[in-house]
Amino acid sequence: MKKTTGFYPRVRVDAAGGSAVGQAGGVLLTSTVRAAGLDVGLSAALAPWRSANAVHDPAKVLLDLAITLALGGDTCSDLAVVRAEPAVFGPVASDPTLSRTIARLAADVDRVLPAIDRARATARARVWGAAGTHALDHGADARHPVVVDVDATLVTSHSEKENAKPTFTC
Repeated sequence: MKKTTGFYPRVRVDAAGGSAVGQAGGVLLTSTVRAAGLDVGLSAALAPWRSANAVHDPAKVLLDLAITLALGGDTCSDLAVVRAEPAVFGPVASDPTLSRTIARLAADVDRVLPAIDRARATARARVWGAAGTHALDHGADARHPVVVDVDATLVTSHSEKENAKPTFTC
């Protein structure tokens, strides 16, 4: 059994071949979570909402769901994609466990969201602190703002409905 630190296994690259990982892009996400300390911080923040007999940490359940979305999932059941790669993502909650965890957190949303926000802010501060002078906003002010250039692509949306007109979205 591999020894893990945090929620996600440390994945090793083996150039000799062997097995392939379908969601290898998730390794960057899990490594970022670990480096930012988001796993530890979020786990501490959500500890009050963890059931005494729970196998899955609520923070890990939320992080796995976020990774699922980042990898292209659009429903909770898409968590199966992450669950299918235990060498990359470790143990992943079942769909019923995910549902119960979300329901438990949603029942106390006025306290849960600020707890999540604090954990995210701490992780973000850790990352920006580690970046130092290489941080994107280092030296930014009103005269030297940070400029984010976002491009959009028009996508034609087609419908077979009677009298439907094409629409465009960015």
